[in-house]
Amino acid sequence: MARSLYEWLWQHEFWLPPGITWEDMQESEDTHYPQPRDLLLSIPFALILVVIRCAFERAIALPLSTKLGVRDKQRPKAQPNPVLETFYSTRRKNPQEGELLSLAKQCDLPVRKVEKWFRHRRNMDRPSLSKKFSEACWRFTFYIISFFTGLAVLYDKPWLWDHRECWTGYPQQPLQPSLFWYYMLELSFYWSLVFTLPFDVKRKDFKEQIVHHAATIFLISFSYCANYIRIGTLVMVIHDASDCFLEPTKIFNYMKWKRTCDSLFMIFSAVFLISRLVIYPYTVLYNTYYYSMEIFQPFFGYYFVNVLLMILQLLHVFWSCLIIHMVYKFIVQGTMEKDMRSDTEESDKDEERDKIREKEKNGITCFSNVTSNGYIQRNGSEPLDNRAHRANGHAKER
Repeated sequence: MARSLYEWLWQHEFWLPPGITWEDMQESEDTHYPQPRDLLLSIPFALILVVIRCAFERAIALPLSTKLGVRDKQRPKAQPNPVLETFYSTRRKNPQEGELLSLAKQCDLPVRKVEKWFRHRRNMDRPSLSKKFSEACWRFTFYIISFFTGLAVLYDKPWLWDHRECWTGYPQQPLQPSLFWYYMLELSFYWSLVFTLPFDVKRKDFKEQIVHHAATIFLISFSYCANYIRIGTLVMVIHDASDCFLEPTKIFNYMKWKRTCDSLFMIFSAVFLISRLVIYPYTVLYNTYYYSMEIFQPFFGYYFVNVLLMILQLLHVFWSCLIIHMVYKFIVQGTMEKDMRSDTEESDKDEERDKIREKEKNGITCFSNVTSNGYIQRNGSEPLDNRAHRANGHAKER
């Protein structure tokens, strides 16, 4: 059965254009084509990257954060409470009002103390500033290396300048060693991100990040097997270009260098919007969808790779909306809004502030209710019903 599944999966109709079979892709001493088994090398390479990352963060990033003045907040710890801890671990981290009342009765505690316990417990699970700084340093280091590696590999390649060259001779395009190692570097990195996903900083777009990593790994793997190497290298260089500005923006944000952070974010926004919403659609989507049809007729691999590329584009649009909103706030308010992808830390002062505002709001509501009943007039005059009674009294006396 495994043999039948293997033969069905690797039918040349799925992977290669009409008229081309796997026999046409046989290697020789002078000509090498991508082999699917090569992708297995990315797994041990990804594990090596994880080890390098751990060593980098401990030996370089953490000491650097201390020297640059990045300080972690002193967070109050939640007092040990088996009942609340069980609810937090098995049910939910942010209980509703009815659940808070029930838990308060079980623990014989005031509801406010139960709320405070959950707030402190949630803050304990939030990543520290030094962890965010170390993660940003590692990604910045990798993206810089990857981006300039891509430029060094592609600067003399014809398809970087003439996009139709991506399809010249396809799929019988020999694999050069530099392209092979560039592919392995990128694929291994995204596998390493998947391996460390449970331990990395979780942001509000966590689900979108999972979709992005999965689509990227599928896209890189499929493009390698189907020899879409040339179009794949363009995709990787375009993505690394804006990431090189995003990570240092985070770093300066953690260092509290506000002006530098704001300036870098504006540069990142411009590079991201141009590269993902202009260059990527023309260089990649239009190229893959239209130019490729000048060489071969549509087949399964053609549709599959275009679907993956469109998924990436939808994610580009999603993140672009967030970025445009932040840029708009910066232009209108003159200050950069906090990253909407990040989860803000809760504090007791914030809760007290919210309660004061709620009381003030309730006070205004009561005031308006009182005035509507005719007891107090906003212009300071006497209520109309009192005037009527007084007028009737004068009339009776007369």
